[in-house]
Amino acid sequence: MTNPFSLGFGKEPQSYIEQNNNLEIIESFNSDNPEAQVCILTGVRGSGKTVTMTSIANKFREESNWIVVDLNPERNLLEMLLASFYRNQSLKSIFSNAKFNLSIPGIGGVEFNKENKFEDPAIILEDLLDELSQNGKKLLITIDEISNNQNVREFVSQFQIYIRKNYNVFLIMTGLYENVYDLQNEKTLTFLYRAPKIYMEPLSLSLIMLKYQEVFSLDSNTALKMAEFTKGYPYAYQVLGNLCFKRNCSYEKVIDEYDIILRDYVYKKIWSELSSKDKTVLQALIKTPNGKAEDVRNILAMEKNVYSVYRDRLLKKGIVKVSEYGCLELTLPRFKEFIEASA
Repeated sequence: MTNPFSLGFGKEPQSYIEQNNNLEIIESFNSDNPEAQVCILTGVRGSGKTVTMTSIANKFREESNWIVVDLNPERNLLEMLLASFYRNQSLKSIFSNAKFNLSIPGIGGVEFNKENKFEDPAIILEDLLDELSQNGKKLLITIDEISNNQNVREFVSQFQIYIRKNYNVFLIMTGLYENVYDLQNEKTLTFLYRAPKIYMEPLSLSLIMLKYQEVFSLDSNTALKMAEFTKGYPYAYQVLGNLCFKRNCSYEKVIDEYDIILRDYVYKKIWSELSSKDKTVLQALIKTPNGKAEDVRNILAMEKNVYSVYRDRLLKKGIVKVSEYGCLELTLPRFKEFIEASA
């Protein structure tokens, strides 16, 4: 048996636990009157944003009336979309009646019949999308790890026009909270405020337990302890399973290696992206017995309104959550140990 757990990012692993929102997105996009044509997946690094988007895209690729295109946010997105149409042989018959020639800078041209030639990729795409819609095709575009750069701004602004013209176009993007926040606050992109944002939740500990039981033939109590050690964090689920499979041992014996991988692959990057005040609040949080706001504020000698700002930031970033008693607790497994070592 090959190792079903993966240490890589983005690719759908063999031992994949589907997020609850996958089916909702698929059903919405497939409906005759979709509630939205744009969806944004956001969450902390390692929370499964890219894997979830990949899984959804793969489902649509299996349907004959869907075309799926993956775009790179660091490139010219409109030209990339045109290039993907140019390379898709199955679309040639659909575009054979289009009233234009398609020419893409740096790639060349392919004549789709008529004499008119438009220089602007956005205009060419309007005719292409109109042809697709008339032929009952739907287009899903995925963009991973968006940021507020010119490529993304121009594309999303143009995509809004395609939606207004009732083309069958759909967009799934992933991004860290701060990048999504910056993008939607652009004055021409405020429609993104209305786009559904799915905050990646921890995986079900019961489902993790069942997966570990299946792979390692564990009793339910041992499998549950192993699941709890991941806190439902998708990347930790893969790392712990991967190490136990490779080492053929209990999870207690791979804790040091588990810590190293989480630290080097994810936590150091997460920590580097926090502000100095964010870090200060987290360092105070781990010194309290239960994460009570008053205790954190007393350690920092911080006013309540100031503390609220940083608490909300950390909540939206997915670093902390509010416990059932109204206290804060870390969402990431062994992150307390990482913070202590980083002090």
